[in-house]
Formats: sequence, structure tokens, C-alpha cells
Amino acid sequence: MQVAESRPVPLDTGWVRAQFPALGGAALDGAAHSGAALGGAAPTSPRRIFLDAPGGTQVPESVVSAMRTYLVESNSNTDGAYELSRRTDELIAEARRYGGAFVGGDPDGIAFGQNMTTLNFNLVRAVGRTLSPGDEILTTALDHEANVSPWLLMAEDRGLVVREVGLTEQLDIDLEDLRTKLGDRTRVVAFCLASNAVGTVTRAREIADLAHDAGALAWGDAVAFAPHRRIEVGALGLDVVLCSPYKFFGPHLGMAWIRPELAAALPAERVRPAAEVPAGHRFETGTLSHEAIAGFVAALDYLASLGSGNDLTAKLRVAYDAIWGHESTLAGALGAGIARIAGVHPVGMPGDSAARVPTFGLVCERATPRRLAEALGDEGIYVWDGNFYAKRVVETLGLDLDEGLLRIGLAHYNTPEEIGRLLEVLERVVRATANPTER
Repeated sequence: MQVAESRPVPLDTGWVRAQFPALGGAALDGAAHSGAALGGAAPTSPRRIFLDAPGGTQVPESVVSAMRTYLVESNSNTDGAYELSRRTDELIAEARRYGGAFVGGDPDGIAFGQNMTTLNFNLVRAVGRTLSPGDEILTTALDHEANVSPWLLMAEDRGLVVREVGLTEQLDIDLEDLRTKLGDRTRVVAFCLASNAVGTVTRAREIADLAHDAGALAWGDAVAFAPHRRIEVGALGLDVVLCSPYKFFGPHLGMAWIRPELAAALPAERVRPAAEVPAGHRFETGTLSHEAIAGFVAALDYLASLGSGNDLTAKLRVAYDAIWGHESTLAGALGAGIARIAGVHPVGMPGDSAARVPTFGLVCERATPRRLAEALGDEGIYVWDGNFYAKRVVETLGLDLDEGLLRIGLAHYNTPEEIGRLLEVLERVVRATANPTER
């Protein structure tokens, strides 16, 4: 089947949820019962509702099984002369092929690591060794610190200049500010494809084109984008993209794609006997987590099972269309419901599904994000509070950096019923905060 002729496969949420063991569990009884303190009844082990996807998603049983099977049946180091070692070599080669299909790029550019942040520090150091004092790096105020702090630290060591691109009122990257700050010394434009704090989907292709026109690299953080939208490095014009499989239904692991010509040219920090090929391997320091790589392959197989087509790439494209359709419906209902709750205000982009992933940052007039998160958690509804390492977003909003925002983040395994339950409890605890004598 050609992708152009494919029709999105509607998600069977019942089947989807059955793949995730954690989704069927009951919440643990809270000790503090802050929900009751804000006007709710003490929880009685309700079913857990995971609305914490931007911090890490749950995993299908197939991922758990793949990791266990590797450890039981194939556990070995690489490059050995016996069967288990050969199996490990084959697994890693397969994972690179899967990673290439996932991002739409040459699998030789795939690198695995402990997490996205660790990989990025390694890659940034490699790029830094090619730069000269006075060269410039552009970062943005929308980004997670994992794509900001490595540049700042490297700049201190190399005498470089880091300049920040500001935000629009809708908390999008300000392209006019970007144009103003690009110059003949700009070497890298580091930016996110989606905000992990407020859900903005950035205009990645426009940013990449502006970077390339200035002779700079386009360096994309896709961590908050990958669970919701298909990454296609060619269409997006990226030279480097980083993501975290534990944010798209896999284990704790980091993955990067580096344009192979770039990867081969960078002076990687590596031990002397390490192999030079494939190019992405040059940035893999030490022994990888082979069981996590087995889980990564299983996570992509799970995603592909949501689609249709003749190969992994085609299936992933169809699957992401289905994910986007389902999540857009949920996000619309969530946005409309939040608008009806007095004293609760979403920040950033409007509800247009093309302009955001289903991650909502909220400000409440009468309660701290932590108090609301505790109250929701005590009723089995799991959300996040804080700054989420999106330091400059919180500061741009004029909020306390430690308190930050209340963040609600959806995944394709969430349901309309869960959104309804969230809105009912959130409205109740907000109302009780405004009227503390009301019970």
C-alpha cells in the first residue's frame, strides 16, 4: 500500500489500553489526602488516570516482554565469536534500522545513549571542537534546558557566544527575532520541535531553512514532539534530531540522528579502539543498554501496529495520523472544559491541533501547581507541576521558577472518560480552594 493512498486507521482505544498493563491498575491510597483537604472525598483506590505523558509514557506489555526476553535469552556483550553476542550485534543493527525509519533518515546516523541530555552533551562537545572563539550559537526561550545548558557550558570553554531567540505572545519561537539574530558567525540554531511545558509545535522547517541560509546547523529537540507527530528529518530540514524513547512508550533511553556526513566529520570523544562505523556509533560511549534497545524496537513495533502499510515507515506514518486524530479530539475537549473552570488559565497556543501537541500548561489564581497536583494525585489522576526544565518559558510568563505551572499531558491511550473525570475533579478542587468552607 502506498502511503498516499492509505487512510488513517481509527484507534481502537479498548485494544490500545489492553496493551498497557499499568493502565488497568488502581491508584494507591494517598497518605496526605490533600484532595479531601480541598473539598474532595478521601480516595478509595480509583483507577489510575495517567495525564503525565510529557514526563514519560507508560509501556506496552510487548516492551516489557522484549526486555526480559533479551536478558534471559540473548544477554551478552558485542563483537563476540559466539551466538549470544551475534544476537546482540544483530539487535543493535536492527535498532538502527528501526531508528532510521522512525525519523525518516539514514540509519547510519542513529546513536543511542543513556538519555537525550547525555547524548546532547556529547554531541555539543564534538561540535564545539570545530568552532572558533566568537562563533555564535542561537538557542530559544521555548526550549528544555537539555538543548540550552550544553551550549552555554561549551561556550564558556571555547569562547563562543550564545544568543537567545525570544517568544511571541502565544509562546512560539519568534521568527522575526531569529532573523535579526542570525549572522555570519552563527554556527548552530538549537530549537525544539514542540514545547515540553506548553505544547507549542514550532515552525521547524522555516527555522531550519533560516539556519541553513546563514550557513548554520539546524539542531532539533524532538523529545516532546515524538509521542504525537511523525518525525521526518528530510522534510523538516534537520541536521541533528534528538529524542527519548521513554516518552514514546519505550524504556529509559536516548536516541539521536545525526546527518551521517556530519557525524563522520565531527571529532567525537571516544576510546581509541572503538569502531568508526556506522557514523552514529562514534557518539556511543561505552557499552549500551542492550535490554533497553530491545525495548525500543518493541516500542516501534507497537506503534507500527496502530498503522497499515507494506513496511515500517508506511505503518508509522499511518499510525501517527491516527494518533493525531485521536489526540486532537481529546485536546479539544480538554481545552473547552478548562475554559469553563473559573480561575484556571491555559498559557500559550490556542486549541488549534495543528499548532500544538496535547500538552497544556495551566495557571490557577488561587492554588499553587503543587497543591493542585497533590489533590489530583490523591484521587488517582497523575499530572505534573513545576518548571519541567523549561526555565525560560516560566520566567517569560513571570511565574515563580520553583512553582511553575500545572501541566496536563495526554497520550493516545487516554480516553474521553478520563478527560471528563479530570475536569470534574479539577473544578471541584479549584472551587474548594476559592471557597474553603465549601465541602
